[in-house]
Amino acid sequence: MNRRPQISEYAPFHQGYIALVPGSDIVKTVEAEGSRAVALFESVPEEQGSYRYAPGKWTVKEVIGHVIDTERIQAYRALRIARNDKTNLPGFEQDDYIPFSNSNNRLIADLAEEFASVRRASVLLLKSFDEDAWSRKGFANNFELTVRAIAYILAGHELHHRKALREKYLTAATI
Repeated sequence: MNRRPQISEYAPFHQGYIALVPGSDIVKTVEAEGSRAVALFESVPEEQGSYRYAPGKWTVKEVIGHVIDTERIQAYRALRIARNDKTNLPGFEQDDYIPFSNSNNRLIADLAEEFASVRRASVLLLKSFDEDAWSRKGFANNFELTVRAIAYILAGHELHHRKALREKYLTAATI
């Protein structure tokens, strides 16, 4: 558990997410970074929730909804692989999820609360894994990966979008 995943434990396109994750205690990191994400989400004024930094880009609310959806999917993948499920788990097309997420019709406070609940469930799931589970391998979207790598991907994905919110959305939206 207390070591970073090796390149052989995940698909190359996940490297960017994994590189964003600080430290080597992934459970503590997921827990701490979740609190920071909630604080950021809660700091966004409701009137800025529909802001897009460019035409065709997601709104602030859609970004938060996307982070929630992806967290659930990654946690589900970790659960299945930790339980030694050898099924090749399907990928998902993030852009197809957004129109059906209903994120823009929700309050930012509600999205922040939902993320906090989903992240808490993710932390509890990660805490439940024994040493063997962390190294267990499975397939998602035709790529082999370990439970350890999924935990880092889960954390790095949220960090990636939090960075984008700070740099592309919140500074431009003059919050």
